Amino acid sequence: MHGKRIVIGISGGIAAFKAASIVSQLTQRGVDVRVIMTASATQFITPLTLQTLSRNPVAVDTFDEKDPAVVQHIDLADHADLFIIAPATANVIGKIAHGIGDDMLTTTLLATTAPVVICPAMNVHMYDNPIVQENIKRLRQLGMHFIEPAEGQLACGYVGRGRLAEPEEIVAWVERFFDGQSCLAGKKVLITAGPTVEPLDPVRFFSNHSSGKMGFALAEAAALAGADVTLISGPVSLPTPPRVRRIDVVRAEEMLQAVLDVLPEMDVIIKAAAVADYRPKQVFDQKLKKSQDELTVVLEKTADIAQEVGKRKAPHQLFVGFAAETEEVETYARAKLERKGMDLIVANNVSVPGAGFGTDTNIVTVYDRNGRVKTFPKMLKKMLAKELISLIGDRLHGK
Repeated sequence: MHGKRIVIGISGGIAAFKAASIVSQLTQRGVDVRVIMTASATQFITPLTLQTLSRNPVAVDTFDEKDPAVVQHIDLADHADLFIIAPATANVIGKIAHGIGDDMLTTTLLATTAPVVICPAMNVHMYDNPIVQENIKRLRQLGMHFIEPAEGQLACGYVGRGRLAEPEEIVAWVERFFDGQSCLAGKKVLITAGPTVEPLDPVRFFSNHSSGKMGFALAEAAALAGADVTLISGPVSLPTPPRVRRIDVVRAEEMLQAVLDVLPEMDVIIKAAAVADYRPKQVFDQKLKKSQDELTVVLEKTADIAQEVGKRKAPHQLFVGFAAETEEVETYARAKLERKGMDLIVANNVSVPGAGFGTDTNIVTVYDRNGRVKTFPKMLKKMLAKELISLIGDRLHGK
């Protein structure tokens, strides 16, 4: 990170004191850190503290123009390779989401073209407020990144999610951001995500608990790493990551066709979707009535998308699969990798708390043909996605 230019915005919450550690750690790594504080933030920590740690002047007042050669908020906006807001209060998140620039921090944010990462910190009920969550959703859709708040004892006395992520976690995210910024530059990446849905009649279907969160996180991380990403997704309620081309499908056969249509042009294929293994042999045009005590439904196998990719993939293509297991994880995962021609497989035990479907976290181990490559502890899927994309980038480049 030596020589990188980072602007850190500090808004008015008790967690503002943690910003001192973030500024210090980044400065020690050779980063050129510039700090902007809201007037409220100065009630919790002094500008002099941040100036001493960053070795640069701290900006607070939009109209306090110290250098007549530049307009300060434009100069700072242009300066940034990355813009961090830590802590980000509900107030400042709302302002950013609605394009309000009424102080030095929000005005500079409106002018910057740098990537922005927001680190929320607030009371748990404020964080869960639908308005705040809608603002966060809007900012995600606009391409801004988030480092999720932690759970624990809050300054207000409540216990729950809302604590600012620890400075070490934020600095580690920044390191991964710059490390992974170009590991897939110029590469075309195909990712499948979510479940497939196999209808029985107009109102009933067979599916699974996949939320698509892991696949969507991988798509976002791959795009951040410079890849041209195509995301083929089953039915999920997730926004499309920035700079990602999305193709929506429903049934396994539709996903197979979509995959085969684009497969030849891809450099990396990541099959994270939970595709239905079976479908009803007969699909009824009208709703089945509850007329009997028992109903027998005959199922037939769906197309095996992973196997078809394994058969067709070119020597230069890297094929990464997923294995969701409940027992003998390594045995089943490695057998699947061999059977379906994968280069890497990401395996997890979905019966373990924090590693199953629908959660925001995961616990995985990556295997190749020689055995275990790396085990990742429980972490947010967004963070894990960045780690996996970095590993894939290394493998793709022969590291």
